[in-house]
Amino acid sequence: MASIANVIHDLTLEQKAGLVSGEDFWYTKAVKDAALPRMMLTDGPSGLRKQSEDADALGLGQSVPAVSFPVSALTACTFDRQALFELGRNLGVAAHANNVGVLLGPGVNIKRNPLAGRNFEYFSEDPYLAGELGAQYVKGVQSENVGVSVKHFAANNRENQRFTNSANMDQRTLREIYLTAFERIVKQAQPASVMCAYNKINGITSSENKYLLTDILRDEWNFSGVVLSDWGAVSDHVAALKAGLDLEMPGKGDLSTNEIVTAVRSGALDEATLDRAVNRILTMIMTYLPENSAADYYDKDQQHQFARKLASESMVLLKNDHAILPLKPKEKVLLVGELAKKPRFQGGGSSHVAPYKVTTLTMAARQIDNAVTYLPGYHLVDDQVDAKLEKAVLEAAKDADKIVVVVGLPERMESEGFDKTRNTLPMNQNHLLDTLIAQGLDVIVVLQNGAPIAMPWVNRVSAILETYLAGEAVGEATFDVLTGKVNPSGKLAETFPIRLQDTPNYLTFDRNADDENYREGIFVGYRYYDTKHVAALFPFGYGLSYTTFIYQNLAVKVGVDTVTVSFTIKNSGEIAGQEIAQIYVSNQTSRIEKPAKELKQFIKVSLEPGQQKAVSVELDRRAFSWFNERTNHFQVDNGHYEIIVAASSVEPRLQKTIQLMWAPQQAAPLTEDTYLSTLLARDDGADLLKQSGLNIIVDQLTKTGNNQALFANMPLRALIMMGAKQEQLKQLFKLARA
Repeated sequence: MASIANVIHDLTLEQKAGLVSGEDFWYTKAVKDAALPRMMLTDGPSGLRKQSEDADALGLGQSVPAVSFPVSALTACTFDRQALFELGRNLGVAAHANNVGVLLGPGVNIKRNPLAGRNFEYFSEDPYLAGELGAQYVKGVQSENVGVSVKHFAANNRENQRFTNSANMDQRTLREIYLTAFERIVKQAQPASVMCAYNKINGITSSENKYLLTDILRDEWNFSGVVLSDWGAVSDHVAALKAGLDLEMPGKGDLSTNEIVTAVRSGALDEATLDRAVNRILTMIMTYLPENSAADYYDKDQQHQFARKLASESMVLLKNDHAILPLKPKEKVLLVGELAKKPRFQGGGSSHVAPYKVTTLTMAARQIDNAVTYLPGYHLVDDQVDAKLEKAVLEAAKDADKIVVVVGLPERMESEGFDKTRNTLPMNQNHLLDTLIAQGLDVIVVLQNGAPIAMPWVNRVSAILETYLAGEAVGEATFDVLTGKVNPSGKLAETFPIRLQDTPNYLTFDRNADDENYREGIFVGYRYYDTKHVAALFPFGYGLSYTTFIYQNLAVKVGVDTVTVSFTIKNSGEIAGQEIAQIYVSNQTSRIEKPAKELKQFIKVSLEPGQQKAVSVELDRRAFSWFNERTNHFQVDNGHYEIIVAASSVEPRLQKTIQLMWAPQQAAPLTEDTYLSTLLARDDGADLLKQSGLNIIVDQLTKTGNNQALFANMPLRALIMMGAKQEQLKQLFKLARA
């Protein structure tokens, strides 16, 4: 094919105008005269969702069979970069085999509230974790020569009125929390495309937001790929192209083409702007257009086994009193809950996959070395208690050694497109648990849910295993953990609150149809709970194992622009296991509002019984930075920072305070608004006061303890009313400048 520049030169205005919109729901537009083929884009955060040829126009019909992998809410709990790379690679293989050029995912928006309807599709409440895992996912997909579209850029944190609501926040919150994951992915993985969100940000629609799409994404982060719209996110196509959007999806047919042609001919749109978008689109197509391959030919059985392994290594053991788990061989197990037979294993909406091979818990139970009896216990279709079903469970429980109850949220309660109104289980499920507990029975709870739920029974059950939405291998993976075939190693990538009222945005989330006001600012998730000392049901980074670990020998080395943190982890138990060490930084220096600590690194370590490993991680300058709205840059302040190596956000294991001197040392200029305390703290402060003749007045004001704090906390201009002369102040400022 000729060079892109030559291709664009030979295209007519109408042909170029056609290329910046989709040909139909899933394809870019072909230009037959120029031998430009079309390319397919399709959903795929947790499994390929390629629509069949006869699917409905809205793209909501049946898709081709593909392996359904665990959702991002679960895979994030691995804290395992390599696992996310392998997930991406498997998705890339499936997409390439199906002639898909761009996979729409991953979703990396921040989990701001447990009620947000799309939480299952996103990684975490923490932007560093989401960015690190998202970057590996992107690298994995693109290693198979399939592009990705990282979404939804940006601040897509609620579903209700998602097409029109405005996410309103200050710049520091936007940059530190809601853009950081995207930034890390763009800089580390160079994704083929970024998908803009539906919502507005501070009143400006994302597809028309030049500050977002051009000033930050391209000019600051050097993104060179395509910016495409979420499906139907463009309201003004011309304004969007000017702002930095390249591809409108799915497009409006001839109407989209005509509006661009008219805008160029009228002078409302510079043709060079159109050419720029066309160039980016053609570059993406020529880079990722798949060669025609044998339709759907790849090893789905291998992918199913990978899905099983990924799910089992992601699940989080939240409670395990008296080591009731793992199940022991030959124990009689009563398996209860309709979700055991009809599992909820994937999210609803655009991430819904036609699974290749679902293994339910009832199916998997036949493969383990236990006598398992199954009873439904409740109905999924409604919330009503069925006394007959419960009675049957109580009768069967008399002969059981262990009772495993599978509960969770049906898809009717949790999906893309709407936010939840509560985070409680259906009434019949809670009632079943209460009934069993009231009989004095030890209950093991297995959860299937897309986001944190309330657990009024948490202190009365013996064990809790969080499986989120575990993909099509849900049954096998769950029993792998329950039986000890896999030692659980997942840790929560989000905080589970005790009550919704404890969440940092309880008063504002989803309260206003037009505006979603982020009044909590940077205090999202554990940043809020840990700083305000609000107890959580289960904290960020928390998860149990069937073994135990000891942290020792912390060493911290400060370099020119990095800090190296080294320590050892020992498996002090009797079985092999994996531990996730989390490294937090606590800023003890900057005079700004700040969280108690923030996650800045993590590492997952595999250890045999009794084995000890030395590990080392690096923290870069960004780990110690905060975004200064006045300078529009991230900055590091000289001073003290605490390094915390922890098992969760509330379980510090090793700590050490360091001093950084990375910023240029220069005194801030003295002005009339400079406080006397600031001047007195300067090395040259006393000398400046003496040379300007102000030392006598200042000594009189601050010589006694009662007055010292009062007068030190006033600006220099206030010295006039205390007897200083204007000439003395002018001399002070002159001396300071010199």
